[in-house]
Amino acid sequence: MDAIVFDQVSKDYGEVLAVDDLSLTIEPGRTVALLGPNGAGKSTSINMLLGLLKPTSGTISVHGRTPDQAVAAGAMGAMLQSGELIPELTVKELIDLIRRLYPQPLDLAEIVKLADLGDLVKRRANKLSGGQAQRVRFALAIAGAPKILLLDEPTAAMDVESRLRFWESMRDYAAGGRTVLFATHYLEEADEHSDRVIVIAKGKVVADGTAAEIKAGVGGHTVRFAIGEQPAAGLDRLPGVTAVEIVAGTAALRTSDTDATLNALYRATSLEVRDLTLTGADLEDAFLALTREP
Repeated sequence: MDAIVFDQVSKDYGEVLAVDDLSLTIEPGRTVALLGPNGAGKSTSINMLLGLLKPTSGTISVHGRTPDQAVAAGAMGAMLQSGELIPELTVKELIDLIRRLYPQPLDLAEIVKLADLGDLVKRRANKLSGGQAQRVRFALAIAGAPKILLLDEPTAAMDVESRLRFWESMRDYAAGGRTVLFATHYLEEADEHSDRVIVIAKGKVVADGTAAEIKAGVGGHTVRFAIGEQPAAGLDRLPGVTAVEIVAGTAALRTSDTDATLNALYRATSLEVRDLTLTGADLEDAFLALTREP
């Protein structure tokens, strides 16, 4: 049985159509990144999946149940962008309180280990930093041992080290065959930590596949080189070049014809080109190509 099914789901707020005839299926045991620009319908879709919003039309099922039934059975856990922690409770008290609400929760020690909270269990919730509070929210999301874990911008407010530890914890949790669906603006996280990427724009799916498949679909390469203080006018007119970005003395040329661009760069310009590198499209390139307004 599929873990998550959206069948022609739409959601409008009056004249604003947030989700437009969205259909997708997610199999059990997958780690799926949900990407899209602001206003694409990501959070609305997650809120409908949790039963917090009702679709205007279409149906959603979670392991064959309605979202409300799945939540009531403890089959879904969620870590949302917003949500206050009870300030007077310690981290240990808070986790233990939430886990006792579920019929078959994870062991307290396992939750603390997975969320990397061993050094914070005695700290009160109102004394946590933003990144520490996110780790506690992750602990609360997995407290009931849900089969499906929903994460909405899970690493917001985390520093680099905390983000790395968080994804290690998420991989450990997902290793048991559980389904993880996460929305993020950190595209490198989607590239590194998902086995499937779904991109939505204006409430519709515009790409669905592995990160490698989506990057390959965009095509093209980026030529990057140092130019220092040299004038760089005319780079956009080189053959094959589709976009130019110059930041801190480094030029990045997006090109559909690498050979033509490099040949013209060396033969038709007077630039002293240094430290040249050539890379394929990354997920950010693909994301921008897929979601850019016409």
